[in-house]
Amino acid sequence: MPDNIAIPITGQSPDHAFVPHRHPLHGVSPSRSVRSLYIHIPFCFHKCHYCDFYSIVDSRDRQNAFTDRLIAELAELAPFAGPLETVFVGGGTPTLLVPACWDRLIRAIDGFFDLSPIRRGRGEWTVECNPETAEPDLLVLLADAGVNRISIGAQSFQPRLLKVLERWHQPSSVAIAVERARRAGIERISLDLIFAICTQTLEELESDLDEALALEPSHMSCYALTYEPNTPLTRRVRMGQVSPVEESLEVAMYERVIERLAERGLDRYEVSNFARQGHECAHNLVYWRQEPWLCAGPSASGHVAGWRWKDIPHLGRYLASGDGLPPAIDVEEPDSARALGERLMTGLRLREGVPWCEVEDAARTIAPDLSAHLARVREKWIDQGCLQRAGDRVVPTPSGFLFADAIARDLLAVLC
Repeated sequence: MPDNIAIPITGQSPDHAFVPHRHPLHGVSPSRSVRSLYIHIPFCFHKCHYCDFYSIVDSRDRQNAFTDRLIAELAELAPFAGPLETVFVGGGTPTLLVPACWDRLIRAIDGFFDLSPIRRGRGEWTVECNPETAEPDLLVLLADAGVNRISIGAQSFQPRLLKVLERWHQPSSVAIAVERARRAGIERISLDLIFAICTQTLEELESDLDEALALEPSHMSCYALTYEPNTPLTRRVRMGQVSPVEESLEVAMYERVIERLAERGLDRYEVSNFARQGHECAHNLVYWRQEPWLCAGPSASGHVAGWRWKDIPHLGRYLASGDGLPPAIDVEEPDSARALGERLMTGLRLREGVPWCEVEDAARTIAPDLSAHLARVREKWIDQGCLQRAGDRVVPTPSGFLFADAIARDLLAVLC
């Protein structure tokens, strides 16, 4: 999962797979209270074989049209936003957007939204970056606009493994991108690594960690390779052309990642995310804490006033949707049981865990005996050494991070 963790959609779905809904914000009163914004820029120069986030190789040069449409959507979102504390621009490859379009987009963001928390150093503005598109002039433009964090998709430093992933950057370009970002004045550097890649050895992982840590990032996201439905890599697995690594090796790799990063001051604060103290990804914490955020761009997901939705994941239909809010899909109405389940599912992936008094308060509004049922599941996992109490909070133990999905399934089964 990339650093932005925006809810993925499956590759290039056919038009008929989308069932648009009335945009949920049409029924929400503007409050100027939402403090986070996610923007999705879908352009890529190549579709990686493991990726199921919405991205396209655009042969029709629609960047200007896309920027126009995106700006129109941002104008509609502005009345819902308070002073923005986090902005995250993901993709796709946001740094593939040409500087002229970036300049227009930055001016629009600055005009529509209050960026004072970011300007004063109390907020975070992240842009995802492919190493090959980290052009110095663009990075200076971003830094001058207030971008203070760059997330660079390294994935691996082994040419052989990059080829397996269908990543087309040179390993040496990662260090160049980091140096250019720092020279532009962007000091908060996050690197993405993937491990448990088909045929990867523990020695190759050690080498990847050596290369990444030598660049002294303040944050790293390290994900085991997952085989998402309908991606080319998953089809190759089904055809027997490649095989996932053995589970025991994947666990050994994960444990080695944790050990090596901790030695360099990068502590695990979420199952797959590691940071120096004070350098945790503030925007991703908004997701994991189930706080509200606005979204813009095709396939971007949002969460406001209990509503969840996704902008239609199709560039052509997004561009053709007029000047207001675009069509939405996967719209979910406010639901207290779902909200509690999501809070538990994501919160127990975090080192900080969840405050159990909030869980009990929410459970009492859903069903009289729900709190007791959840407590029994909690105690089961405490007895197994996967959860522990820390004051009023329930937090994962080191071994509990390995069982985060199983814990979530157990708790969600009580809520269903």
